[in-house]
Amino acid sequence: MTQLIDIAQYTPRQRANPPEHWRIADEAQVSLDTTFATLNSSAEGLTHRQAEERLAQFGLNQVAQEKAPHALIQLLLAFNNPFIFVLMGLAAISFFTDYWLPARKGEETDLTGVTIMLVMISLSGLLRFWQEFRTNKAADALKSLVQTRVTARRRTDDRATAQWIDVNQQHLVPGDIISLSAGDIIPADVRLIDTRDLLVSQAALTGEALPVEKCCLNDAQHALHDIGENALPGLANICLMGSSVISDHATAIVVATGSQSWFGSLAKNIVGKRAPTSFDRGVNSVSWLLIRFMAIMVPVVLVINGLSKGDWLDATLFALAVAVGLTPEMLPMIVSTNLAKGAMAMARRKVVVKRLNAMQNFGAMDVLCTDKTGTLTEDHIALAQHLDILGRPCRQALQLAWLNSVHQSGMKNLMDRAVLEFARDDRCLPRDWRKIDELPFDFTRRRLSVSLSDDRGQHQLICKGAVEEVLAISTHLEQSGQIVALDQGWRDEILQRAAAFNQQGYRVLLVATRKLDSQGWHQRLLPEDERDLTLCGMLTFLDPVKASAAAAICALRDNGVQVKVLTGDSPLITAKICRDLAIDAGVPLLGEEIEQMSDEQLQARVGLHTIFARLTPSQKTRVVTLLQANGHTVGFLGDGINDAEALHAADVGISVDNATDIAKESADIILLEKSLLVLEQGVLAGRQTFGNIIKYLNITASSNFGNVFSILVASAFIPFLPMLAIQLLLQNLIYDISQLALPWDKMDKAFVRKPRKWDAKNIGRFMLCMGPISSIFDITTFALMWHVFGANSVDHQTLFQSGWFIEGLLSQTLVVHMLRTRQIPFIQTRASWPIMLTTLLVVIIGIGLPFSPLNSAFGLQPLPLAYFPWLLATLLGYCLLSQGVKQLYIRRFGQWF
Repeated sequence: MTQLIDIAQYTPRQRANPPEHWRIADEAQVSLDTTFATLNSSAEGLTHRQAEERLAQFGLNQVAQEKAPHALIQLLLAFNNPFIFVLMGLAAISFFTDYWLPARKGEETDLTGVTIMLVMISLSGLLRFWQEFRTNKAADALKSLVQTRVTARRRTDDRATAQWIDVNQQHLVPGDIISLSAGDIIPADVRLIDTRDLLVSQAALTGEALPVEKCCLNDAQHALHDIGENALPGLANICLMGSSVISDHATAIVVATGSQSWFGSLAKNIVGKRAPTSFDRGVNSVSWLLIRFMAIMVPVVLVINGLSKGDWLDATLFALAVAVGLTPEMLPMIVSTNLAKGAMAMARRKVVVKRLNAMQNFGAMDVLCTDKTGTLTEDHIALAQHLDILGRPCRQALQLAWLNSVHQSGMKNLMDRAVLEFARDDRCLPRDWRKIDELPFDFTRRRLSVSLSDDRGQHQLICKGAVEEVLAISTHLEQSGQIVALDQGWRDEILQRAAAFNQQGYRVLLVATRKLDSQGWHQRLLPEDERDLTLCGMLTFLDPVKASAAAAICALRDNGVQVKVLTGDSPLITAKICRDLAIDAGVPLLGEEIEQMSDEQLQARVGLHTIFARLTPSQKTRVVTLLQANGHTVGFLGDGINDAEALHAADVGISVDNATDIAKESADIILLEKSLLVLEQGVLAGRQTFGNIIKYLNITASSNFGNVFSILVASAFIPFLPMLAIQLLLQNLIYDISQLALPWDKMDKAFVRKPRKWDAKNIGRFMLCMGPISSIFDITTFALMWHVFGANSVDHQTLFQSGWFIEGLLSQTLVVHMLRTRQIPFIQTRASWPIMLTTLLVVIIGIGLPFSPLNSAFGLQPLPLAYFPWLLATLLGYCLLSQGVKQLYIRRFGQWF
């Protein structure tokens, strides 16, 4: 039985909510006269002048929405990336050293390095902007068409007769009298004035699939539905913005509109800057890692070169070039290309990725929190079982229920539609009965009866309704074809069986019948005819799980993703759904328990539970954020108004195309297909995307570190620069362009089976372990050029630099094949064809450039043919040693990328 709420009993956390949460609750607990007086209104409605004044006072009846910013703002935001900031800083340094300083001295200027970096910055930002701008447009196109007109009672002045007119929904104001009918979306928070058998769906607000009864205050004590922890939706004599009318009609007075409504207060919580996600935190950590490496290496190179060469200006310029060389210049471009490729791959699976960063978060996700209604379930009631009184399958129960549902002439409720849908393709139903009369369903009797006759002149009454109401008018039951008296023992057994089904989350109806005397019976069906019925069976109804849900949950579990269910619905129903999906339900944690916990207490508990039931929207958000505080990358799958705040707070928010607009606006990813199997595909695509990003970062950063370490060694012993700054930039550019093919590479199956996150510690360790390996073979190349080919003086430095340029470029490119996988390359696995072709292209360019007419522009010269056998031996040794160290690294640290 519905109870009125005493606001004084709210917990401190609830009392901390904005006061507009309480206004509608206050109005629910006073008389209608008091409500009219408070809102300065009457049953005749407002005058047009009053409505205009209140519109100016309260504003338009619209909630805050998170909309995509203007295209120019989106373009600027596309460059808001720590990797790009690092590159911008290096471009500024390069401009100072290569252009501004030489120009002041009247020397030759060179903008090659600056141009290269600015091109990388531009391409990266533009690619990100175009992909996100395009997907935001697609997401906007998915917004549902909502009702914009409302029937309201308005008057021209105080003495005029009120008339029902159509009013723009945005122009509703507190005090308006409105009419609601089946199919309407509730346009504001309202207090009911008059109702007739009003059923309202609050699934979008509370997650409860079954509609609830609503009534005016005078009938409040008779309303029978469970309040749940979501207190305001539980009040019987109010309706909240965003819920919808399922059946019949009502008249109501508007209490709160726009941001003052309950829905509006939720919407305000999701507008504004998002908290940093797993991707943001990871990118920042890696950026600072690269900055720390530069902060250490650049001064060391400066001091060694300055002391050994004596020219501190040249040493400074070279040290700054080293800083540029240490940085993976293509990283922003590689990141954007990988994310965009992943987003386009998901688009082919009918998934809209609104924010590119969400692709990596999808792959890093190790906990998926999901709403129940409309996500794991179909969000509609289906007939689950048709049984006899003993709980055995019974076809007669289905036939009687079908006759009852198909012959009623009123608006068919959810149960009737479920019965008709279940029996839609059944060709053996008794179709030779015709309807005589009916007693429609109402909330007092809570049952529906029809009288029928067949071609032989037989008449019968068929009644379908709530358990206790049908039991009250029954005197017998049918058991195995025998009619027996319905004594107290049978009544108790039927009630216990129905209660057991309720415990499993089913809604139960009974079906009963009575033969009518064809001679003395009147044609009109009267309420007193509902008597002396014989019980024939029971029907159970449930919001069924989606056909793809079980397979999707299993696939996520196999790929290392825990699934937790966060719902506003009953723990019993949720546990039943979890059992159907093979989810270990455990002990549910309820909203009322969460409300009494501090954040520290709840943080310790969130990892121990799978089901969180009867949650308010803010409690869902608390669970998500505390899971994040425990080190998890959290996804949230939801479709309702009550999910919007949690979708906004999660690392990756996932919604569906038929979700509420506010849910789609809050989400990072929108699924256009009903199948949940696309979740697994998204997780794997995210891990593939991240794998290729981290592959480039690890290999390139370690290779660049090795080059810089080699320069550091060479600077201490060689009387000239081992490589010119322009050569270092050119080498990096050729290598980086070749790595644009990496987004099309594939990752090992073992890599994509586990959640993957940014790991700055492993990147730094990878650089320190793998970088010096290249330095070993760089040093052997130094020795080769110095001792074997006589490039041991300033006059022969071009030969020395050319020899190291080719060896460095080819080793850097070929080692990609060694380090891109933890397996044995070319034997256990092979890179994709784009990688193979770009590798071949780099080999041709690297060897051909010193022999080309452009060689003098880059300070290169042709090399003797005797150099190339040595080069082949060096590259072979490098590959073999890299493979050996890789195996030791994996054995020592238990990971590769």
